[in-house]
Amino acid sequence: MSILELFCDVDDFCQVMAQQSRWAQLGQGKRGPKPRLCLSEVMTILIHFHQSHYRTFKAYYTEYVMKRLRSEFPTLVSYTRFVELIPTTVLPLCSYLHRRLATCTGISFVDATAIPVCHNRRISRHRVFAGLAQRGKNSMGWFYGFKLHLVVNDQGELLAYCLTPGNVDDRKPVPFLSRTLWGKLFADGGYLSQALFEQLFRQGVQLISPIRKNMPNRLMPLIDKLLARKRSIIETINDQLKNISQIVHSRHRSISNFLVNLMAGLLAYTFQPKKPALNLAHPDLNQLPTSL
Repeated sequence: MSILELFCDVDDFCQVMAQQSRWAQLGQGKRGPKPRLCLSEVMTILIHFHQSHYRTFKAYYTEYVMKRLRSEFPTLVSYTRFVELIPTTVLPLCSYLHRRLATCTGISFVDATAIPVCHNRRISRHRVFAGLAQRGKNSMGWFYGFKLHLVVNDQGELLAYCLTPGNVDDRKPVPFLSRTLWGKLFADGGYLSQALFEQLFRQGVQLISPIRKNMPNRLMPLIDKLLARKRSIIETINDQLKNISQIVHSRHRSISNFLVNLMAGLLAYTFQPKKPALNLAHPDLNQLPTSL
């Protein structure tokens, strides 16, 4: 998607929301000079940064936006002034991301990934997220920060998301994330819980996760076993969010900028033309038996 198409979609959303609320009037009602950039332009630049493969936003804005996008944004402001406008986009980006969520197809995958905010050696000196971030542990070891919980469908589209402190159990946000789901929800062994299974089953969602070695074996349809092996799709998405959309870095100096970076990275993924997906429309899948 070109930056023009991105701006048109963002601007259409801002115009609709401007008729329902006042947050679209960026900077109005405050003292000082009024911003030269409109809200849709600021949001477009923030989202496009996560599509540009630049490692830092300052390099992206000063070396790319101000030199190559002058014709697209004729009223560009300085980098310092743009940084002052970033916190005003927290609520609009959150609302826009909610509108970009896809619909459930009956096959969903859930997983949580660590969002560290600083190196472990600097935990005692960290002040930005004091009282919010917590120490957590995953397969890679200990970290200090948050957990991003995601639910995606078989097409790699984002269905739901949730941000929690790093010490929260992966299973705790699942009922909240599953409010609009139906069908089967595939997860790893960390989500194994009989109470959670029964709670989701009452909501019309069947939780499928691996069992422990000391647990009795249970029969499972062959198609469910094959789909459970494809759970790596959401791990691939987490990897792309961190290495392409760059939702993780330890340079945040405010909570609002952290949230803007996270929301803009998730939005950039929703615009990704080719997402990790399962080819479930293949005619050979219809020949598989439904049970062992």
